[in-house]
Amino acid sequence: MQDRIKYWKGIEELNNTPEFAKHAHNEFPEFLPLDEAKGEGSTSNGKTQRRDFLKLLGFSMAAVSLASCEAPVRKAIPYLNKPVDVEPGVANWYASTYYLNGDYNSILVKTREGRPIKIEPNPSSSVTPYGTSSRAQASVLGVYDNNRLRFPLIKGKEAKWEEVDKQIASRLASVNGKVAIVSSTIISPSTKQLIDEFGARFGNFEHVVYDANSASALLAANGGVFPGYDFSKANVIVSIGADFLGTWGAPVPFAKQYIQNRKIDADNPEMSRHYQFETILSMTGGNADVRVPIKPSEEAAVVTAIYNAITGGGSTSAKIGDGKALAAAIRDLQANRGKALVVSGSNDPAVQAMVASINRALGAEGTTIDSASPYFVKQGNDAQMIRLINEMNAGSVGAIFFYNSNPAYDHPLAEKVIAGLKKVALKVSFAERVDETAVLADFVTPDNHYLESWNDFEPKRGFLSISQPVISPIFTTRQMQDSLLKWSGNSTNFYEYIRNNWRKVATGDFNKFWEKAVHDGVLENGSSMLKVAPSTVAVSTTVRNIKPAGIEAVLYEKVGIGSGSEANNPWLQELPDPISKATWGNYVAMPIAMAKEMEVVQGDVLAVTLPTGQTFELPALIQPGQANGTVAIAMGYGRSLEAGPVANGLGANAFQIANVIDNTVAYSSPVSLKKTGATSPIAQTQTHHTIMDRLVVQENTLTNYKANPKEVTEYIRIATHEGPAKPAAISLWDDYEYKNHHWGMVIDLNSCIGCGSCTISCNVENNIPVVGKAEVLNRREMHWMRIDRYYSAVEHEEKDYATMENPAENPSVIFQPMLCQHCNHAPCETVCPVAATMHSSEGINQMVYNRCVGTRYCANNCPYKVRRFNWFAYANNEKFNFNEPMNNDLGKMVLNPDVTVRGRGVMEKCSFCVQRVQLGKLEAKRENRRPKDGEIVTACAQSCPTEAIIFGDMKDPESRISRVLARQKGERAFHVLEELNVQPNVTYLTKIRNLA
Repeated sequence: MQDRIKYWKGIEELNNTPEFAKHAHNEFPEFLPLDEAKGEGSTSNGKTQRRDFLKLLGFSMAAVSLASCEAPVRKAIPYLNKPVDVEPGVANWYASTYYLNGDYNSILVKTREGRPIKIEPNPSSSVTPYGTSSRAQASVLGVYDNNRLRFPLIKGKEAKWEEVDKQIASRLASVNGKVAIVSSTIISPSTKQLIDEFGARFGNFEHVVYDANSASALLAANGGVFPGYDFSKANVIVSIGADFLGTWGAPVPFAKQYIQNRKIDADNPEMSRHYQFETILSMTGGNADVRVPIKPSEEAAVVTAIYNAITGGGSTSAKIGDGKALAAAIRDLQANRGKALVVSGSNDPAVQAMVASINRALGAEGTTIDSASPYFVKQGNDAQMIRLINEMNAGSVGAIFFYNSNPAYDHPLAEKVIAGLKKVALKVSFAERVDETAVLADFVTPDNHYLESWNDFEPKRGFLSISQPVISPIFTTRQMQDSLLKWSGNSTNFYEYIRNNWRKVATGDFNKFWEKAVHDGVLENGSSMLKVAPSTVAVSTTVRNIKPAGIEAVLYEKVGIGSGSEANNPWLQELPDPISKATWGNYVAMPIAMAKEMEVVQGDVLAVTLPTGQTFELPALIQPGQANGTVAIAMGYGRSLEAGPVANGLGANAFQIANVIDNTVAYSSPVSLKKTGATSPIAQTQTHHTIMDRLVVQENTLTNYKANPKEVTEYIRIATHEGPAKPAAISLWDDYEYKNHHWGMVIDLNSCIGCGSCTISCNVENNIPVVGKAEVLNRREMHWMRIDRYYSAVEHEEKDYATMENPAENPSVIFQPMLCQHCNHAPCETVCPVAATMHSSEGINQMVYNRCVGTRYCANNCPYKVRRFNWFAYANNEKFNFNEPMNNDLGKMVLNPDVTVRGRGVMEKCSFCVQRVQLGKLEAKRENRRPKDGEIVTACAQSCPTEAIIFGDMKDPESRISRVLARQKGERAFHVLEELNVQPNVTYLTKIRNLA
């Protein structure tokens, strides 16, 4: 009789089989079989037992497992007695708030078995009702960062909280001199009140606020607050160096407002006109209708010309380009009084004072500027910080605390900060890791991650929000606010402190009020709690007379990395810059003409020398649109010490470019450049620039659209389109009949601003690995959703395709999200020898990973190049040490259990978030109904702050996607590479520009 087939019962039994040991050893030769190890729990020759392979797979998670058992309840409950609100396999959602360095998002946090794994926008918020920033999306990885401090430090050595509290309390009791807390902008009303109460114990106390990317001049010119700009009410927008869609002010709310006047159809053919005057080609500049490159030293001249024209204060002449764009901008502003807005990214108080006067003269107050609801996202005071640095060096500061601030790295007077700290008796840092400032502190008392903390926020006057812990602290850290309460002798914890503070704005029964506020995550009844001192600084009316000799360098902030506080996040490091498409480091962006003149090619390492004599080296990146005579370098890189294995030593610290002028930080400086003879390749995800005269992206003008909306998009006349002279339909395919659902997507190129939030959201949702700089250079990035950026080309009558790839020196830009097109006649499906890629009955091109043998025929046959091959086991291979925050036991806790973690040697690509589709269908089936439109949303669509992506069921005639397709058919709707007749289920809408 044939022997009964034996099945292994579990992972432990499989782990001990010879077959598994053989394959595991081939893939991971450093792992030894158990019988080769010398005793239980030991290793031989420093190698690891095979039992430890389980740990790599994430089966040993004591710290997080205990923490997740507690979330969000406040007492430890063993899973033997399961918490009532934690159901294995079912997600829980908690309202919270992400805020860091001006980037505010009201969010929902998805948890599985108590583990936070995904961030989504909170639709209850009117400030950020849809979409999130890329940093907010990536922030969920931070809670699992193995490089966070696990305990407090005294003089760099591990200590107990009891000893830390005892020593700090003792030294505060006898402090001599000023006590100061240095922080970045705080928008928490309760935290600011607590800081004031903490400081009231001392005779000389100051809370100093500074921002690494300062808006101090803007605040001084507007009474101490960031004006309540409303881009949705502006017919004309003029920006001078303000990247308001990317990094300036409140980008997510601003993007939401801005795009409301950019979505058009035949029934609403009006859109705003956007002028951008700037040095670098920013993400905002890439979206402008009219863009003019200018030097930093020319910003004041542009603003002065507009000021004189609008207020009648003097000459309007300014030698900016050919002058036509500036004249057109002035004409449009004058013609749209009450519906116009001017913004500036300058940190010159006189420039900002002129901008404020321009907006008043245009009648912006009460229309495009809501004076009653200013933003609080930037509160830094340059003069206050500079004064404190001088006081430290004078020896008059007795104690200093650093909260979310790192001035030894990101302040232009960093050397004076370091010198001054040597004269301060008590130095305490709340940093989550030993950063450049924390290493100089006597005590490091690490703060909790925001997902482990209670807090409140007021990003805009009258708009309150709450953050709540979705997991208990993984390490032995403590929230900064609880530390202040402890050192103040206050036995109240910060949770109760917030509740007591919110009683001021409560109505009715407080417990019910509080439960609703926590549940919704927001309170928007007009109540205001944040106290912001009005500015008393006299604003100079004299514009800085800057006449730099030679090359002007400008310091700017990248959309992903920001000022560098999140530089250890590999998702953000591998997020391509919206314009340069570069990853993993900063570089010297220089214009085409300058590169030709200096005989510099991309990748040449340049020595950048400042007037102070400081020098650093970075590779050159040839950047169309960069103002001639200038270079641009991103901040946030060149981290040292213990920033983390991802951030340490990556790029160069460009904060040296920043300097102090009249107690205000300036972000440009004259520099000299010299070729070093070395080369360093720049890892870019896109190295082609134009569409080579193919129907990939399409654009037209608003004038043409108004004249005839049916003529703005070019179509290929094939059998799938209506037309009088279409050829006979010849196809190898039988057309699919979709009986129940037909999933599809519409992407509006007018609405896509190129921010990349969809890319990060897709990474998080679908467990997409990070591959590192070397693999990006090998063209092996794994992003399922990418943002292609195209420049307008140099025009030649002879249509020379070799030169058409060259972008213009000041090109117009189009951003195009590109993902699997889920073709109805998919070329990939015809060539797969094992049917690993196949078509579902609902229009989704699927991958069956277990069938895939890695021939890559499908990738070769895909015209959109959206299929990815898993060359390595990125998450489990120590070779990829940049991935350290994700490839350890702790980092694996961020993985989405609903999505397969792909192994080495398989193809992968966008699945239209099929796990979400199936979940939505299941929920509807339980209620015996069809899924409702909007219930099923892909990760990319949900994270988009401008709603550029619409996903839905095209079989539902009432769905939003069906209505858009019906309205735009024959107008703006087109398919990429339509001539191939692969019949994609992704439709794009033509980009329309409102040219002057």
